[in-house]
Amino acid sequence: MNWRHSVAILATFAGLFFGAPLEAQDRPAGTDSQSTAGSAVKNVGAVKSISGKNLVLKTDAGPEITISVSDGTRIVRFAAGQTDLKSAPAIAFAEIQVGDRVLLRGRAGANGEIEATTIVVMKQADVAQKQQHDREDWQKRGAGGIVSAIDAAAGTFTVSVTPTLSVLVKTTKDTSFLRYSPDSVKFADAQKGTIDQIKTGDQLRARGTRSADGKEIAAEEVISGTFRNIAGTISSIDTGNNSITVKDILAKKSVVIKFNSDSQLRKLAPQMAQRLAFFLKSAQGGAPGGEQISAGGAGRAPTGAGPGARPAGGPDFQQMLNRIPSITLADLQKEEAVMVVATRGTTGNEVTAITLLGGVEPIVTASPNGTSAAALFSGWNLGAPGGEGGGPQ
Repeated sequence: MNWRHSVAILATFAGLFFGAPLEAQDRPAGTDSQSTAGSAVKNVGAVKSISGKNLVLKTDAGPEITISVSDGTRIVRFAAGQTDLKSAPAIAFAEIQVGDRVLLRGRAGANGEIEATTIVVMKQADVAQKQQHDREDWQKRGAGGIVSAIDAAAGTFTVSVTPTLSVLVKTTKDTSFLRYSPDSVKFADAQKGTIDQIKTGDQLRARGTRSADGKEIAAEEVISGTFRNIAGTISSIDTGNNSITVKDILAKKSVVIKFNSDSQLRKLAPQMAQRLAFFLKSAQGGAPGGEQISAGGAGRAPTGAGPGARPAGGPDFQQMLNRIPSITLADLQKEEAVMVVATRGTTGNEVTAITLLGGVEPIVTASPNGTSAAALFSGWNLGAPGGEGGGPQ
């Protein structure tokens, strides 16, 4: 196998795990809880329990706090899609339910409770509606892939979406940035970031106003992350510890890969692997007549035709991903070739898998151009979970 030529493919598999950022406006702006009596407090979380006129709030930062509600506490409901609290209608304390999202403002009491002055409530149904709206908006106005070039002075990023399509992401001083943490693939664990954290090779997703041809986006929000790419053969499988050891040809050393409930394990069918290998070769050398793989992997279609077509050509790999069967650790075998995208981790030789893909021998032996290979699977980047065609359209 020509593993060196497959390195760029691996970077894009990070896109397999990304869930469309559905909770950006639900994240806490900051946690200013203080223990000094009378000090101002602001917090965000979900209602865990209600007793009398008290609420227990499970904060997004982790700790639970008890909130005391008085007759003078202002309580309003913030509906999905609403942008101005001034128009938020007042509601009664009795309308708050366990599971509701709450933004709290108040003061620390002498007994450790928080005396609420204002409670902004987003009902569970409103949260679900908002998440659905955000999911659709990220699909409609989003674009994502691998950062292939950066113009720091202009504040722009060139993002490879497919081997035949790149998007220019333009940012301004008003663009908000989030950054995935080095040891978590969850959007909820992402932290506020800065533009200078983004590097070439990162996965990046932007949401904003797209140009008519889809090749530029004026970004309102950007989320990015750096991930570890591993290619090699499995040298051992430890089902007890839910991990495998892979001889990483790229890094020229063994690495322990752990799996958790968020890890995705999938395996390509031989026919699909061959078709993807063909696409890599044609993307590098140019397929006759501009032919490409259709979204369902059932043959080839002219560029721009069929349900899998994208602007400027290239298949919709999000739909293909949804058709790739999931596997378990028990389905893996020693000496099997795998590609893995993992968190960077905090230790050198142990990482947590985001996505593992088996059945990749035809792909890694296709020896494609590095840039084209890197862009191939980024069509899966940040697709909406559980839906067909969740990638950028």
